[in-house]
Amino acid sequence: MLKRTSSSEGTRDRILHAAIAEFSQRGYSGARIQAICRKSRANPRMIYHYFGGKDQLYVAVLEHVLGQLRAEELKLDFEHVGPVEGMMQLFDFTYDHFGQHPELIHILSGENLLRARFLKKSSRTPVVASPLIAMIAELLARGEKAKLFRRGIDPLQLYVAMVGFAYFHRSNAHTLSVIFQSDVLGDDWQAEHKRYAKEMMLGFLGPAPHKT
Repeated sequence: MLKRTSSSEGTRDRILHAAIAEFSQRGYSGARIQAICRKSRANPRMIYHYFGGKDQLYVAVLEHVLGQLRAEELKLDFEHVGPVEGMMQLFDFTYDHFGQHPELIHILSGENLLRARFLKKSSRTPVVASPLIAMIAELLARGEKAKLFRRGIDPLQLYVAMVGFAYFHRSNAHTLSVIFQSDVLGDDWQAEHKRYAKEMMLGFLGPAPHKT
């Protein structure tokens, strides 16, 4: 029984990871079940057994890539560091995670073109259910109290801006590179962009200057 369960989990994982690659490369409409079967060494019957069909498999892919991001975020230790260090720790993680997982960018970009049609069907909704925003709010409150952060920063607005620094230039890298004749995915450009982004983030978070 244990061997059968282990084998079943292995088959399901192979299908899921093959589907992540296929949906990342081709989007929902272009992805083919036959290609996922070939890459995962599974037959269509197994896909329908574990996931129920293409739509449900795509929802599982969305839940996996978003859940992976959220699970890693929640491993960050905010309790034992100062608010500035904690916020920069989150910024570094977010920036680096999107850089290391281009499939997340591709899948999210495709799902936005679909107006979140499939994410709305998710029963897990890992983004909405996450305590991350509350954790950012706690960091902000500690920073305000220590007079390190300005007052009144909305934690969701801040997180969306943080993701924007990590996401926008990568999701639009090909057009930006052609328009401005610069390789925005190059290591040097990426490092410089991250430095600029951190400076802007720190400048925004800092206390407002006193009026004279």
